[in-house]
Amino acid sequence: MDDFTREMEAKLLAERDELRKKLDSEGDDFRSEAQASSGRGDSSDLASDEGVYRKMEALNAMDAKKLKAIENALKRISDGKYGYCLQCGKRIPEGRLRAIPEAVLCVDCKAANERIGM
Repeated sequence: MDDFTREMEAKLLAERDELRKKLDSEGDDFRSEAQASSGRGDSSDLASDEGVYRKMEALNAMDAKKLKAIENALKRISDGKYGYCLQCGKRIPEGRLRAIPEAVLCVDCKAANERIGM
C-alpha cells in the first residue's frame, strides 16, 4: 500500500468512527425524545414532533448511506482496488479522492452519469 492510500485509509477510518458515534448518539437522542413526547401535547405539538422526527430520520439515512460508502471504500483498500473507477477502470485523480475519499467514479464517469440522470 502506498503513502497516499494509507493516508486515505486513515481519513476514512476517522470519518467512519465519527459517523458511527454520531449515529449512535442521534439514535439515543431520537429514542429519548420519542419517549418524552409520547402522550403529551395537542395535535399541533404532535405535527411539529412528526416533522422533527422525519427530518432526523432523513439525516440519519444520509449518514447511514455515507457510512456504507466509507465501509465500501475501506473494503476496496483491503482488496487493493481503491482509487479505480468502478465504471471505466481508470485511476481516480488524487484530488478527487482527497475531496471525496469514498468516491467510486472518476470525474468523467460521474459527469456522464449526472447528465443521464443517474
